Amino acid sequence: MKKLVVTDKNGCMACYACMNACSEAFYKVTDITKSCIQILEGKDGNPKVNACLQCGKCARTCKQGAIKQNAKGVYMIDKKLCTGCGECVEVCPMKVMVKAPESPVTSKCIACGICAKACPAGILEIQEK
Repeated sequence: MKKLVVTDKNGCMACYACMNACSEAFYKVTDITKSCIQILEGKDGNPKVNACLQCGKCARTCKQGAIKQNAKGVYMIDKKLCTGCGECVEVCPMKVMVKAPESPVTSKCIACGICAKACPAGILEIQEK
């Protein structure tokens, strides 16, 4: 299974470089609210990186069958089938699926590695297990 992994949970500097890179890749704008990786404040006050687990909860929720797992284990959204209802966004346990108001479809992490390349701390990595 291919997925994005946080290799050092305490290494995030909350610089948002990963979030900016993701929003630019998906939406061609620098807007952290449109990122499929999120940096939140953890219970201890330190930055916490939320990344897609590729758990499939979004796919099981999608009534249109628009989210399917590919051969590498990555859940992908079929933009032709997605109605943009947002139900998958609501059930995502990591809160990393995005339904931007101007987009007719939802977006999610596809384990592309753009965020990992942008991370100056080097704590993000695409792994295949």
